[in-house]
Parts: sequence; C-alpha cells; structure tokens
Amino acid sequence: MPRALLSVSDKTGLTKFAASLVEMGWDLVASGGTETTLRGAGLQVTPVEQLTGVRELLDGRVKTLHPAIHAGILARDKAEDLASLSEYGYAPINMVVCNLYPFQETVAQHGVTMQDAIEQIDIGGVTLLRAAAKNFFHVIVASDPADYTKIIAELKAAGEVNLATRRNLAIKAFAYTRDYDTAIHAFLSKDMVPSLLNSDLPQHLSLGVQQVEVLRYGENPHQMAAYYSRTTQTGPLGGTLIGGKQLSYNNILDIDAAWRAVSSFDTPTVVIVKHLNPTGIATADTLAEAFTKALASDPVSAFGGVIAVNRPVNDAFVNTLGSLFIEAIAAPSFDATAQTALLNNRKNCRLVQIPQFFSGSELEVRSVYNGLLAQTCDVGDPENTVFTTVTERTPTAMEMQELQFAWRVVQHVKSNAIVIAANNGTLGIGGGLPSRVDAANLAVTKAGARAAGSVLASDAFFPFADGLEMAINAGIKAVIQPGGSIRDKEVIEAANKAGVAMVFTGVRHFRH
Repeated sequence: MPRALLSVSDKTGLTKFAASLVEMGWDLVASGGTETTLRGAGLQVTPVEQLTGVRELLDGRVKTLHPAIHAGILARDKAEDLASLSEYGYAPINMVVCNLYPFQETVAQHGVTMQDAIEQIDIGGVTLLRAAAKNFFHVIVASDPADYTKIIAELKAAGEVNLATRRNLAIKAFAYTRDYDTAIHAFLSKDMVPSLLNSDLPQHLSLGVQQVEVLRYGENPHQMAAYYSRTTQTGPLGGTLIGGKQLSYNNILDIDAAWRAVSSFDTPTVVIVKHLNPTGIATADTLAEAFTKALASDPVSAFGGVIAVNRPVNDAFVNTLGSLFIEAIAAPSFDATAQTALLNNRKNCRLVQIPQFFSGSELEVRSVYNGLLAQTCDVGDPENTVFTTVTERTPTAMEMQELQFAWRVVQHVKSNAIVIAANNGTLGIGGGLPSRVDAANLAVTKAGARAAGSVLASDAFFPFADGLEMAINAGIKAVIQPGGSIRDKEVIEAANKAGVAMVFTGVRHFRH
C-alpha cells in the first residue's frame, strides 16, 4: 500500500485530495492540525507519532524530524535501501504533501514582533519538502494545492505520477523553500540595511520579493511583465491605487522616477516625468503655482506624462491641470473633493497614494545579462560637499539659490544632463543624450528666449567649452557643475570672458 505524509498549513482542497488518495488505496500519515482536519472529514489517518514512537515535542516545534520519516522519504527503490528500512521497522513514504507556516503573511502585518515572526519559521516542513524533492525519482512532492487535481488525474489514469511531472513538482518545491528562506533572511536583516550601506555591500543579496500583480504587458505589448513587492499589503512603490486604470509597466517606472525627484524637495513641488526624464520641475508656495511653472518648462513633452507632488492634492491643483492628458498622479494623499473630481473627470488617470517619500535607504538593484548590479542610492551630495566659486564673478545670493535648485533637479535627469532654470522652475531640460553639447543644445532650445538671465546645472563636468559657450550665447548668467575635467581651465576662461559666475561642487550625479 503506497503511503502519503500530509502536513499542511494551507488546508485548501486537503480533504478532497486525501479522500481521493484513500479511494485509490493510499495510506495516510499526518501530524498536528492536518491529522485533526482529516479525521474530522471521516478519513482514517495514521498519526506521525505512531511511526516515530515519539510524541510532539517543544509545543509542536518537533514532530516529523525523525529517521522513521526521513529515511522513508529518502529511500530509493533498490534492495539496499529497502533492507535498511526493514532493519529498523520503517516503510517507504511515496508522497509528501506539505506547505509551510505563513511567514510572509505574518511579517506583512502591521506591528508584528520579532518573536511572532520567529514562531512562523517552519523547520520540519522545509525539511520534508527538500527531502521529497531531492528524491523525486521515487517520491511525489506536493507543495501547492493547485497541483492536487493533476496528481490525482495522473494516479487514476496510470497508477503513478509520471517522471516529468514529479520533476516539475520538485522544482516548484525547491523554488518554494528558496523564496521562503529568502523572505526570512530579508526580514531578519532589514534593520541591518543602514549599517550595510555605510560600509560594505552584502556578500549575499536577498531581495525577499514576491509577485503581487501580473501586468497587462511589459514595456511593449509583446513582453510579459509583473510587479514584485517586499510586501503583499501595499501596491506599487508602497502605495495604493485609489483610482483610474491598472498601472502599466511604464507607468510604474515613470512614477518611480517622479517620486524620487519630488522627494528631494521640502517646499511644495511638482514633478512631471515622461519616459523616465523630467520635462518640468518647479517649487512654489502652492502646488497649483508649482504646476503652472513645471508645465511651462515643456508643455509639449508633458502630454501623456506622470505627475508627482509632495503635498496633498487639492481642488486648486486639480483645477490648474486644465485639459492636459496625464497618465498618473502620485501624491502623499488626495483631498476628498479633489479625488472625486479626478475620478469623475479623468476616469483613466491613475491616482496613486504613496504615504512615504523616497529615502534611498535600500540598495538600488538592476538586472544585467547573467547577473545583477547593486549600489547605494544617490540621494544628493555627501555631507562634506563644498561649493567653490571658480570664476572671477561670484554668484549673487539670488543666483546661488537658483543654482542650488537647478543642481537638485539635474540629479534626477538621465545623463548626459543639462538643466536651465530660473525662479525655482525649470525652463529647459536636456537629458539622456550621449553628447553633453547635444544635451546643452536641447536645454537651450527648450528654454528659448527665457534662458536670458537664467542659471544652468550640468550633472558632470564640461569636457570642452563648447557646451558652456552655447548656453552663454543663450543668456545664461551662472553655472553649477562638478568640475574635474582636464580642460577646466578652458571652461573657466570661457565663463570669465562672458562675465558668467561658475560654481564647482566636486560631486558628479550620473543617472544611467
């Protein structure tokens, strides 16, 4: 008589599955709550302790960790293994049905304690799954209730589960235990992240993420995509979609870029992003004023973009949007009347409420062919950064304030990046171009006549004076850049010749 060991936390479909096994002549062995459930359904079950000769220990922490169980699971269909089992009075176990304590669900709850989390770390279940998956040539392992139907169908049709299916079930079980252990590692080490970021990067990187939403498609319709999160309790970026259509892959990327940018500012700020690049950023006394300035930066490119703000969305801001087509708005909150107006008048516009601003405390991870890249996040200049005026003319107090604004903006523009700004708003942005002079040309073109009297920020040094001279000809009066080029002297001379003030920061802000 074949034997199945059942020990499950998730009892979905359990009794129906077990009853089908009994109908086909299987012997059931179970522990704890699984045994109770099966007996309650009127099924005959052999308790685990009858096989082990030892009752549960340590409040149920030890139930199945015994040779009578694991020798039965790991035995192969050969004379030597069967003789070893017989010597000790053990018998083969042909199927293991097991899923684990709900660790991920537990730690996702608000206010969970470390002790609560530790008690949900499954030991015996993981061992059962790994043992059965290792021996998939001889043992069926079922870790997902969704597989019960297929297993029963194959047993009824052929009296066995075929090798290909057993292998696939083993792969699923190993993936299950891998993700489970990764979640545990991520939870236990999360408080260590700040110290890790201040010293060495971790030798072993545990992301601890899980799929929470399958997206309609990826960057293009022929690509598949899904969103993965550290917790199932929140939506993309730790926020909540409170209105509009489902977020797309590209929406999430653009909102992320916009949210990182708007999180850099303390005063009311509006960021408009299109294809991961800001088209306009501005600060003002109110969001409505800031939006008007941000839109004026590049009203053509803003069409179909996403907007992030760092204050609650109110009626005045909504009214200022006019007829501009917007894919999504991200904000810390939405006033009730403003939310209603957006839901009624912009039914397709995604409204994303994100309660926490971007802090940069976690590692930034990107996939590359056959691997991952990880780095600490760029959250601005290091604390010891010193701005140094390198030209004959020193920026005025107003110019210095505008340079600081432009310098903060340029950190969120794709490299090569040039930002022209005035009055706490961008006038022209050139980003994502392989040539700095091309980036300068684009920013100057976008700014047009407004460039006269404005300031310019460059995310990296000017390799030649040509890009700077183009901006000077457009009317730029002050510049901020890292410096460090072998031609710094040439660039400084060009600024001095035009009476332009220039500040070196000594810090580069590439964004690839």
